[in-house]
Amino acid sequence: MIANPKEYLEGDTQTPESRLLQRRPVLIGDMGGTNARFALTAPDTEGGPVIWAIREFPVAEFSSLEQLARHYLQEAGSPETEQAVLAVASAVTGDRITITNHPWSFSIQALRRGLGIAALEVINDFAAIAAAIPYLRPCDLHTIGPQLPPRQCAARDGRFVILGPGTGLGVAGLCLQAGSPIVIESEGGHIGFAPSDSYELEVLRFLMQKFPRVSTERLVSGSGLQNLYAAVCAIENVPATLTEPATITAHADEMPESPAARAVELLCGVLGSFAGDVALAFGAWDGVYLTGGVTERLLPWLARGQFRTRFEAKGRFETVLREVPTRAITRAHIGLLGAAAKALPIVKASRARVPS
Repeated sequence: MIANPKEYLEGDTQTPESRLLQRRPVLIGDMGGTNARFALTAPDTEGGPVIWAIREFPVAEFSSLEQLARHYLQEAGSPETEQAVLAVASAVTGDRITITNHPWSFSIQALRRGLGIAALEVINDFAAIAAAIPYLRPCDLHTIGPQLPPRQCAARDGRFVILGPGTGLGVAGLCLQAGSPIVIESEGGHIGFAPSDSYELEVLRFLMQKFPRVSTERLVSGSGLQNLYAAVCAIENVPATLTEPATITAHADEMPESPAARAVELLCGVLGSFAGDVALAFGAWDGVYLTGGVTERLLPWLARGQFRTRFEAKGRFETVLREVPTRAITRAHIGLLGAAAKALPIVKASRARVPS
């Protein structure tokens, strides 16, 4: 989205101090329901985020976010940091945060005090990804569907949606105004599931016996794939012998006529319908970005399956959706890049308060 985007992500090596505008880095984190990633960031001499000391941890191995953050800082050599930006898989509506697909709950201010830092900003994980969009390069994206030309001025002005299945189903909006991003946080993955045909209606009936309310996330996520596989097996009256998303997708790859393959095809189709609906809701005529672990694993299925057909199938708005590009983000650590982008104004503000 930037006219000449540069590669700011530095991987897992220490960044030379000469490239940084401040001595103390900002702690950044990206926490989902399964894994958490931490790193350090500071702006380089051209104002872009530099990221280093990247680590990833299974959240199940730690009793709290504070314990995990302390463990990371110790592992990273106890850097002098006074600020942090953490992206979490949860709605951020006040001081108390409850992770949607994980039992952790914490107070932002208590966490700040526990870590001994002056400033802590907590943002939604997909809001972080949206903030990273302006820093992506063409090689960080994989087009799903037709290669559509960008709308005029879309590099600096436009409306976009970022969504994708992982442990849950995240959604965020992005408006670019003169190149500056305005991120719209949401919990759109919890919108109610809308079946598009009689088979999906049977899937909904099956899931209504399991859940008091069936959101789209109950179908389009890692656990959603398990739900879809169980529903397919029940509808087709065959034993449900597979229990993990990884084994379901592996079986689908090996046996394209199996219930596992039908479950994967269903997920791709439902994701396509949902992505089109969200694009309509946000007016995201300039593009839809897909991310998340499930997206990465099922990218070949998304490319050849019903995703794009269902994305465009919006009745009187089909011609409009036909012109909206859909792209999968393939860049690693995208959430950390977004947290680093959100940290830039904090760093600049703190530097402005330092007497010369």
